[in-house]
Amino acid sequence: MSAPRRPLVAGNWKMHKTAGEARDACAALAALVGGAPGIDVAVCPPFTALQAASEALAGSPIAVYAQNVHEADQGAHTGEISAAMLRDAGAAGALVGHSERRAAGDTDDQVAARVRAGIDAGLLIVMCCGESLDTRRAGDTQAWVTRQVRAGLSQATAADVDRLVIAYEPIWAIGTGETATPEQAQEACAIVRAVAGEVVDGQALRVLYGGSVNPANAAELMACPDVDGALVGGASLDPESFAAIVAAAS
Repeated sequence: MSAPRRPLVAGNWKMHKTAGEARDACAALAALVGGAPGIDVAVCPPFTALQAASEALAGSPIAVYAQNVHEADQGAHTGEISAAMLRDAGAAGALVGHSERRAAGDTDDQVAARVRAGIDAGLLIVMCCGESLDTRRAGDTQAWVTRQVRAGLSQATAADVDRLVIAYEPIWAIGTGETATPEQAQEACAIVRAVAGEVVDGQALRVLYGGSVNPANAAELMACPDVDGALVGGASLDPESFAAIVAAAS
């Protein structure tokens, strides 16, 4: 039997906060969160603020993740960042395959390669998946999410489960104020767990929900049996708001 899954709440800052702003936000967050018992907490600053965030959070239980990672170790990849560079800047993990990155051109093959490269470099990888409103209305959520999870884990192995997290983020609920109901979140996260279970121990895998998570809805969403935490967007930019979500998870 798998051990109980430890919740994770990660804040994706997207293209917000300079290094100085990140340092101030992290200092405030560390004071608010302190030692959150039984829960993992992380922030995902932009690349330029990774080192500042890492320095500000040194000695705290809050980890720093990047918002993306390139699959190559080095080379002629202008504008990209390797896993080794992320670790050198203080990152302990990285998001991969966020819908905004996929919309910008990241392919399923790249997502799979980045999952592999990040894990091999010692990062914790949060692989994102999720459907559009049109896909949901067409009744194709299960097929869409199944395809994305299988593609993203095509280079993964059973041994990767401890360095892998999957975040289900319905695109129609990201930054829109719309949120999946607890029933919708549970249904989709259960699909993610079942499909990922073809490769890794599904009962050990942590599955997050993301999409307009805020202090008012966090507890209800994270009470779902297959939701092991949250990937938080806009609400993570304010330390007090994010700390309230962490409190709801713990």
